[in-house]
Amino acid sequence: MSERRIAVVLKGYPRLSETFIAQEILALERRGLRLEIWSLRRPTDRFHHPMHKAIRAPVAYLPEYLHNAPLRVMRGALAALRRPRLPALLALFARDFVRDPTASRLRRLGQALVLARELPAESAHIHVHFLHTPASVARYAALLTGRGWSFSAHAKDIWTTPDWELAEKLRDARWGVTCTRDGQRRLDELAQGRTLLAYHGLDLGRFPEAPSRNDPRDGTDPAAPLRLLCVGRLVAKKGHDDLIDALAGLPTTLHWRLALIGGGELCGALEARVRECGLAGRVTFQGALAQPAVIAAMREADLFVLPTKPGPGGDRDGLPNVLMEAASQALPILATAFGGTPEFISDGVHGVLVQPGDPAALAAALIGMAGDPDRRRRLGAAARARLVKDFSEEAAVSLIAGRLRVSAGLGAAAIGSAPEVSPCVS
Repeated sequence: MSERRIAVVLKGYPRLSETFIAQEILALERRGLRLEIWSLRRPTDRFHHPMHKAIRAPVAYLPEYLHNAPLRVMRGALAALRRPRLPALLALFARDFVRDPTASRLRRLGQALVLARELPAESAHIHVHFLHTPASVARYAALLTGRGWSFSAHAKDIWTTPDWELAEKLRDARWGVTCTRDGQRRLDELAQGRTLLAYHGLDLGRFPEAPSRNDPRDGTDPAAPLRLLCVGRLVAKKGHDDLIDALAGLPTTLHWRLALIGGGELCGALEARVRECGLAGRVTFQGALAQPAVIAAMREADLFVLPTKPGPGGDRDGLPNVLMEAASQALPILATAFGGTPEFISDGVHGVLVQPGDPAALAAALIGMAGDPDRRRRLGAAARARLVKDFSEEAAVSLIAGRLRVSAGLGAAAIGSAPEVSPCVS
């Protein structure tokens, strides 16, 4: 029984933007679970987090495009012909393909055939991150091989996957978790009680103690400008365009500098917008960085800003991990009251929240926080206290580890009294 493993299916691995997944995998390994990682895509980031080096699970890459690995796909298909569950899989796939007749759907079937053939016998259960394309691969492979599967749903996958597909995946999975009450409500509308709440939280042992935050910078001294920081992929839902517009509307007497950490498809457009607004000397694009560099930037900053909003096609954030990372360093937070953010930050208590998509309100909040260093210090300290009290990773990982042990046949006794819902509350 101790040799049983859990196959973890991911869209891409390793990824700088998914520290929450690496943190969870590492925490599960430290609880004695044997994992193996199956990724639909190879890495594209230049850097890796230290957590990735600490993870012991072997990593295998499924063919991202089927034509690039025809022999693997053919061997998977031939192996499937010998499985009694193939007719059930083909019937399920046919129903899915009628509603989603895309090349992507065909690719997921091919990847599932490869996964089903290559999964070792000791892989007793499949757990997948994200309910969209990775869950399709996990679901197909699980059905073909007779394994159970479970999921961790996060953000984009919840809000951009069609209702019919979400409802059917929720029905077929043994269990699942999501990381915000906002997301849980959405999934409960489709299948009540099928999804548990498990905030990601932070392993605070990986972070340095917060700095003192005694610097009185208020933006009035051009030699000591207010240091603003925004960390997030350069995609529409992060609201970087609103932040740039807000900065362009600040009075010329307020002196500031903004560091933008993150890479993404909108980099060129945002750089052009910065130039058009005459802010090129004040805004620095630093690209994607590993977590130690991000934390170092947070320790140096005076204010963290993250104006998330709805993205195209309904895409949206859950609870961005960078907010908790900023709180770990007692860095005051200015964000939007959107997605899972209000579950962590109460306006005026742990930070300042404005409505999404409102650059004028964002600018007004920036001005107010810039001129009040004492308030910033109080808000930063309150956010850190909130993090320590209610958003440790312990509860969520214990819940997931307990469920995985049962699903993999490792015995209910190992779970103890794992709660049905993480005790972290908003």
